[in-house]
Amino acid sequence: MSIWPEEQQVVTAEGDLDTVDMTVNVGPQHPATHGVFRMVLTVDGELVVDCEPYIGYLHRGLEKLSENADYRQAMGWWDRTDYLAGMCCEGAYTMAVEKLAGIEVPERAEYIRVIMMELSRINSHFMFLGAFGADVGSFGTSFVYAWRERERIYDLFEEVAGDRMFPTYFRIGGVTMDLPDNFESRCRWVLGSIRQGLEDFDGLLTGNEVFVERCRGLTPVTPEQAIQWGFTGPMLRATGVPWDIRKAEPYSVYPKIDFEIPVGIQGDVFDRFHVRLAECYQSVRIIEQCLEEMPEGRVLAPKLPKTLRINDGELYMPTEGTKGEYGVYLMAKGGTNPYRAKLRSPSFCNLSALKELVVGSYVADAIIILGSLDIVLGEVDK
Repeated sequence: MSIWPEEQQVVTAEGDLDTVDMTVNVGPQHPATHGVFRMVLTVDGELVVDCEPYIGYLHRGLEKLSENADYRQAMGWWDRTDYLAGMCCEGAYTMAVEKLAGIEVPERAEYIRVIMMELSRINSHFMFLGAFGADVGSFGTSFVYAWRERERIYDLFEEVAGDRMFPTYFRIGGVTMDLPDNFESRCRWVLGSIRQGLEDFDGLLTGNEVFVERCRGLTPVTPEQAIQWGFTGPMLRATGVPWDIRKAEPYSVYPKIDFEIPVGIQGDVFDRFHVRLAECYQSVRIIEQCLEEMPEGRVLAPKLPKTLRINDGELYMPTEGTKGEYGVYLMAKGGTNPYRAKLRSPSFCNLSALKELVVGSYVADAIIILGSLDIVLGEVDK
């Protein structure tokens, strides 16, 4: 016998208690998306059953702008693509133009470029380490470690190029000016600080049981899947494939330098983190060799024309960017402007697999998976 009056009794129809999928909008203004990126998650409780990524909020028309400016003027737009490693972008663009125009770069300038590009790689990876640690749950500690080292790198950039984040230091034919007299001692001091920062991250994250438990085994990727999705850089190497353009298709003075290619085991979130951490140690090793072997001489090719004109031709210049294969395609049809300019964006390719990686995971893990891709939206949207 019910204790409730008959008029207050509620009869539950079949199906009334079924759960309904809910849509969760993450971004485009959200710290977990690492930029103006938006993903719409369809969740069943805490389980992600669908993911729809949206890009384009930062599109600035890099390629069309480059086609409407002469070869030298376009430089400033390219270092704003992967804005965490502007000198890597400058290096890719200048090498593409030089190869198309047949310009030979002085050896000293090549060594300087490699030092700047590897410092930029470390700077970008520190940004990843700081943000990813916060995604997993270290709160502000990882960011403090990252910013401490990044500020020292930016200070060194400012001493060399006069600017910190967008230095536009590279020039077609070399670099804009030689290094300061105290550069070697300053750079070695910064490298010592970087090593200490990497050890701090090892202790904070790699040796953290909670961090490892949350990342190990999350969204493992096979080499076949990585190649099918167009992964390059740390995303591909995390699966165990030792592919690095600096060795596979060497450029600049990389053939003269000894360094290793860090690889992962199963391509999961932990391996993506650990490969980037290990790469920083290798970048320090590369820079130290450049400091020891850098010759004296010019830093800009002699007898460069005041107005650069390139006859008919086309080429694709692949480089090992911080996120993967950062490739520049240029076509010339005479004149002072490229007829066609295109960027092969590694972050765009890596991001294209987000849906397949996220579906089936929990909402909290979806944030970690996105963070493990290490995207930069200036490069995705162009």
